[in-house]
Amino acid sequence: MPIQQATSAPGSALAPFQYPAFRAIWTANLFSNIGSMIQSVGAAWLMTELTTSHVLVALVQASATIPILLLGVFAGAIADNFDRRRVMLAAQSGMLIVSAVLAGLSFTGNIGPYSLLALTLMVGMGTALNGPAWQASVRLQVGPKDLPQAISLNAISFNLARSVGPALGGILISLWSTSIAFGLNAVSYIGMIAVLAMWRPESLIPVREPMLAAIGRGLRFCAGSSPIRKVLMRGLMLGFGAAGLQALMPSIARDMLDGTELDYGLMLGGFGIGSILTAIGISKVRRRFGSEPVVTAATLIFIAAQLVMASANSIPMAIAAAFLGGMGWACAMTSLNVAMQLRSPEDILGRCLSIYQAITFGGMALGAWAWGTVADIASLPTALHAAALWLAASLAMHFIAPMPTREEGRLDAVPESKP
Repeated sequence: MPIQQATSAPGSALAPFQYPAFRAIWTANLFSNIGSMIQSVGAAWLMTELTTSHVLVALVQASATIPILLLGVFAGAIADNFDRRRVMLAAQSGMLIVSAVLAGLSFTGNIGPYSLLALTLMVGMGTALNGPAWQASVRLQVGPKDLPQAISLNAISFNLARSVGPALGGILISLWSTSIAFGLNAVSYIGMIAVLAMWRPESLIPVREPMLAAIGRGLRFCAGSSPIRKVLMRGLMLGFGAAGLQALMPSIARDMLDGTELDYGLMLGGFGIGSILTAIGISKVRRRFGSEPVVTAATLIFIAAQLVMASANSIPMAIAAAFLGGMGWACAMTSLNVAMQLRSPEDILGRCLSIYQAITFGGMALGAWAWGTVADIASLPTALHAAALWLAASLAMHFIAPMPTREEGRLDAVPESKP
């Protein structure tokens, strides 16, 4: 499935679907993401049944991001030193195996809180390995003028899964058990593995470097690039603060609202729907107003979401708060991702993206631990208020590290946003 010229207008929202490789991978990834979200609901709800610790519940929610913090830069070097398609195949296969083990242990009742956390962390390690290769491979699937739209469509795929998967997971768990969530996730990897096995992208043969030298080169580039430093700083601040809403949602559903696994799934679904509706039009908004106003607005929306969630006294109110959170998340993350992609050289793209992911999602992992600790010491509303206060303080980054303007640090000539 080599890249073919898109027949629709370059830069249009759906232009990437004209590329056969992008279309096939996007579809397979949608089903894989649905499986991942079903498993996420199953793991989070199972942890609430195995322990009363808000920290452990928050950590199982952050298990996909903790390995990115610890292993991300190594994964980026691997993505640049080896065939990215093969790296993704290895990661997807590993996650299939671990999910199958999770399903077996859950079905037989031989899983505890720490074994659950260990296995979800292993799935997170696969995610960490897959992420840089996956993000960097988007350039191999579409033409350069359609790259921002492809990134937005990938965000929509994830958030479509985030809308459907949690509610579906909640229904399946209530009808059966958490083991079915893990089993379905294992099956969902098969489609992506098959598509990747058939894909033959036209790409340059990677020039291999010693691992530490490769990592050092990526770190030096990111440290020396003023536009990228700004993106990384914003990602760290946003990730740490946004973790309050996302990591504590299972505890909010169970302890604040006396909800069920289905209620928790509906809350996650609200988050996903908010993300989808925002991601569809965010490229046009960013082109008109620029990245900085979009990221600032995203921060304000997420603050509002956390404040509403802290005062929620019903499931519908919590779903509305999650919807707002999804809007803020999509605004911020797509803007940060596009800014990194367009300012990173092809030969070290995997390393640049892995550094971005390590900092942003590592910030989320640290935030999950911090806000979970606050919830254990004080209360869930107090933790949400503290996370909102952090994001309010992060608005000062508008003056300290504003998002790059349209031409600042760009490595292509594709118009993305106005200064």
